[in-house]
Formats: sequence, C-alpha cells, structure tokens
Amino acid sequence: MASPTSEPTITQEIALCKFPQTLQMTMPSPTSEPTMTQEMFEPEKHGSTERIQWVLNTPKPPGLGCELMETAFPCGNNIPFLSKQSTRKYLISFMQATFPILSWGRNYTAIKFKNDLLAGLTLASLCIPQSIGYATLAKLDPEYGLYTSVVPPLIYAVMGTSREIAIGPVAVISLLLSSLIQGIEDPVANPVAYQKLVLTTTFFAGAFQAAFGIFRSGFLVDFLSHAALVGFTAGAAIVIGLQQLKSLLGITQFTNKTDVISVIKAVWRSFEHPWRPYNFIIGCSFLCFILITRFLGRRNRKLFWLPAIAPLLSVILATLIVFLTRADKHGVKIVKHIKGGLNPSSVHQLQFKGPHVGEAAKVGLIVAIVALTEAIAVGRSLASLKGYHLDGNKEMVAMGVMNIIGSFTSCYVATGSFSRTAVNFSAGCETAVSNMVMAVTVLISLEFLTRLLYYTPVAILASIILSALPGLIHINEAYNIWKIDKLDFFACIGAFLGVLFASVEIGLLVAVAISFAKIILISIRPGTEFLGRLPGTNIYGDVNQYPMAVKTSGVLILRLKSALLCFANANFVRQRIIKWVTEEEGDTENNQEKVKLVILDLSCLMDIDTSGIASLVELYKNLDSSGMKMVIANPRWQVIHKLKVANFVDKFGGGVSVFLSVGEAMDAFK
Repeated sequence: MASPTSEPTITQEIALCKFPQTLQMTMPSPTSEPTMTQEMFEPEKHGSTERIQWVLNTPKPPGLGCELMETAFPCGNNIPFLSKQSTRKYLISFMQATFPILSWGRNYTAIKFKNDLLAGLTLASLCIPQSIGYATLAKLDPEYGLYTSVVPPLIYAVMGTSREIAIGPVAVISLLLSSLIQGIEDPVANPVAYQKLVLTTTFFAGAFQAAFGIFRSGFLVDFLSHAALVGFTAGAAIVIGLQQLKSLLGITQFTNKTDVISVIKAVWRSFEHPWRPYNFIIGCSFLCFILITRFLGRRNRKLFWLPAIAPLLSVILATLIVFLTRADKHGVKIVKHIKGGLNPSSVHQLQFKGPHVGEAAKVGLIVAIVALTEAIAVGRSLASLKGYHLDGNKEMVAMGVMNIIGSFTSCYVATGSFSRTAVNFSAGCETAVSNMVMAVTVLISLEFLTRLLYYTPVAILASIILSALPGLIHINEAYNIWKIDKLDFFACIGAFLGVLFASVEIGLLVAVAISFAKIILISIRPGTEFLGRLPGTNIYGDVNQYPMAVKTSGVLILRLKSALLCFANANFVRQRIIKWVTEEEGDTENNQEKVKLVILDLSCLMDIDTSGIASLVELYKNLDSSGMKMVIANPRWQVIHKLKVANFVDKFGGGVSVFLSVGEAMDAFK
C-alpha cells in the first residue's frame, strides 16, 4: 500500500502524459478519499447496471460544424484564432509550415549542396530533351516544355515536402491535355487559341490542387485508386508509344484520335505514300542506344549517370549528324526554331470569359487529380525508403501554387515525374535544391543554347519518349492486384482498355465508375459475422475465422461489418439478420434450446441514420413477436447518441437492452 506521501506510480506517470487534466483531478491527496473518476477505472467496484449507464449517459458528441472545423484545422485546440501562442511564434510556425525550406534550410551543408549539384545537373541532362518531347506530345511549341521545367521546380523547391521528387512536364499529363483540349480547340487550325486554353486549364488545375490542400480534401484524389492508376498509366503508355510512330516514321498526315484502332489505321494509310526511311533509322538507332545505357545503368549502380545523360547525348549526336549530312534536305524532319529567353508572361493569355471557360475548368479538375495522384504516389514511395513523412496536404498546396504561378509564366501543368525522380534518387540528391539546380540549368539552356537545337531531328524526340514508356507499364503490379483484390483488378483493366480502345477520358471514367461501384457494393451489402466465445478467453470472434469458437445455446451473437447503417443498406442488413435467425431456428434440434436472445455487436458501426434506426425498430418488433429478445452491445458514440435522440432505448427496455460489451450482455442473461 502506497503511503500518503509516495510518488506517483509509473502507470500514473504514463496516464499523466496522455490525460494530464483527468489524472490531475483523480490523483489522491494525502487526506482525501478516492474520487469518482478513480473508481471508474476500477470496474470491479461497479455492477453491470452502472456500467450500462456509462454507455447511455455519454455526453453529446461533436456536431457537424466541429467535424468540418477539424477537417479544415486538424490541429484541434491549436486553431489559429484560438491559439494561445504569441503572434510571433505563430507566424514563424506558419511560415515554416508553408515554406518547409525555412526548416531544413537551417541545417543545409556544403556536402549536401555538392550532392544536390551533381543530382541537379544529371537531372537537367535528362529533363531538357524530355521536356521538348513532352511539349510536342501536348501539341505545344517545344519551348513550352522548357518553360515548364524552370518556374514550377523553383516554386516546389520552396514549398514542397519531398526531397527526391523531380518536377516538370510528364508524358501522361501531356497526353491528357492534348486529348481533352483538342476536342475544344484545334491545335493545328488555331494554335494561339489552343495555347491560351492550355494555359487557362493549367491555372484551373493549380487552383483545384491548392484548394484540395487548403481544405484538407485530399480524399478526392483517392477516387482514382492505385489499381486504376496502374491500368490508366499502362494504357496511356501504349497510346503515347503509338502516337510517336508519326515522328518515328516521318508521317505527314496523322489522326488526332488517341485510341489504338484509329492510330493503327493512320499508320496503315501512311504506307500508301512515299516513305522516307531516314527518320526511322535515326530514331531506332538512338532508341537502342538509350535502352542499352539504361540496361548498363541497372546492372552497375555506379553507372547511374549513363542512362541519365544518354538522351541529351543522343540529341547532340543526332543534331550533329543531321547538320553535317544535311539530312533535312532528304526528308528528315527537324525541330527548327525554338524560341529562347526567359519565361515570358502569359497573364494576358488566360481566358476567364468566353464559351470555353467551363470546359477548361472541367479539364483542369481531371488533370489536377491525375497529376496529384501520380506525384504523391512516387513521392510517398521514396519518402518511405528514406524514412521521413510526406505531408499530402502540403504537397497539394505546393503543386497548386506552382501551377498557378506557372500559368502566369507560359508553363503548362507540371507534376512529379516517375523517370526523372528515379534518376534524381539514384544520383544521390539530398534536398529539393536539386530541382533548383535543374531549373537554373534549363534556364541557361533557354537563354544561350536553343539555337543549337535547330537541326534536332523530331525522330530523336520520339525515341526519347519511347524510352521512358516501359517505366509506366507495371505488369507485376497488375498481377499482384489480381491476386489481392479482383474488383481492384477490374478497375485496373477497365482503365487500361478504356484508354486503349476509346479515349483517355473514357478510361478515367471507367476506372472511377468501377471504383465507385466497388464502394457502393460494399456499402449496400455489408456482411454480418456470427460470433462465438474463444475457449479460455472473454473474447468473441467470427466462427468462420475461428472454428474453435464456442456457440452459446439459445443465443445468437451477430456483428455488423459496416461503418454506416443507412438508407442504402438498412433493409438488406435487417433481412440478413432475420435470415440468420431463421436458419438458426431451422438448425435447432428438439433437444436443444431455441433462440431466445439476439445480441447485436455494434462495435464496428460508426454512424447510423433515420433509416438505420427504423430498420432496428422493425427488427426488434419482428424478433419480439417471435418470442426473442434483442439487445445491443458496445455501440459507438454517434450511434448511441442518435438512438437516444430517437427514443429507441426508452421505447424498448430502457437501459437493460444496451450493454458495454458482448460478455456483459451474455452474463446478464445467464
């Protein structure tokens, strides 16, 4: 027995850390008697009836307003306008949260800069040719890809939380923009209007991304599930590859459609015209060169720089070959003029009035979700390897701001790139400074080197894009999805086939529709578990999962496997329970006791609506008319509160029908 002046026990010290206010009230003074709160932690001093009152007399749960505030400000009591911190400390904390560079920048060293410098230069050697190629994929002039590799990476380096992610244009987003916007404005017939619409779409995409982060609405991104993204990127990779046949074969007239059938028809029709094989020879030769360097880089990690510089080296060599042999006079298509200089302002090109604003906003929303899903997926995978946390909401705000500012500076939608992020990681980057180094290098190239790219063959850009596509096709991942979850695999294959045989937007719609169908199916047809007592314990588990679980004669214990009992599933759940009871009654032999008690374990049920309550009332009446009693065990806070407000408890037995646990319900009716 501890003396009146003894120190707090270890248990009390741990509790003091978690519940300081509660324990402060319950810590015994030298002369005081044990408090009521202390006695509540000693259930053996209380009877079952009093513990039932613990369930029934809970305080009112937080309302909808509090839940929305918690969503917007997850800090709880540290809501800005309720914070007890000084204004200065709050501003410092706010600035560090908004601009993470202020936190990690204080510990930045020369060694880290050396690693970031090497990674950034390696990244730029891959970024420059890829950016030019992705701009042409987006049906934009080549310089727009370089513009997009300057401003967004600089903004992200200041506001982003990932250390490895490489920002810039990517193949999937470029294809998505061109396929969605060219149905509104023709990039060939009216290129100026098309460019304005792309920039306006970029602004809307950034606005949606920033809003997702500010209002903690990142769950919207999850509607495009991992399985759907795997199928979508694989289908997009094949479509992108087929699109590059135009440049690889030197085809003049090509279809604007993205489905595989239209592309194959366009390629087949091109064979009727004279064929210039030099484009194909140049493109395939350097494609083999890039793939060989990538193979060598994977075999020997010390040669990580080789596949990174291979695209730039290919551009230099191919340009020299065309310039020295004057191959452009023999049918080889070249890039020709690339506008150099700093990013020009494009504020005047944004269109917020006109007939296409609604379409631009719709495309911006789709692109925003796909871009965020791709970037956060690659960022989190590398963050887990490095052992740090990637803040999804901060990532959304950072990418939203960078795309909004990018739309003001002639950039189209930028996001995290799978291939360039892998190069950045392999090159040993330490922080987001590698993005800054890459952006400055691209900026220098824009200022001084664009004239050297005049004779760059278009086929070499196609080969660079083709070399990046295998990284977008994950066959092993699709096989794992099939083994784990068949419905997820249907979403994956639906997105793949939709992109491949219809269009990019159809593929996305199919993937999202299947994902929603899965959610609805699980919601409206939740399962129920038949519980039994595990031998030697007071634990009740599913008899199918634990065959050794012992059923109690005359008692049917059921647990709802649903977080919500609502209008969508209430009738199904009621019918399912009645079916369980009927089947149990049919299996009962003459020498066994018939079912007299049905215990509903609501420990998994997080919320209930009026339809759910009505179904419980009807279930109670059905069981009562058959001579059975229904009781509820372990209801959650929101559930018991709504049952009390609806007078469900008062109508049917008061507090006797509600128990703290299944075990106490069993003990009460022994």
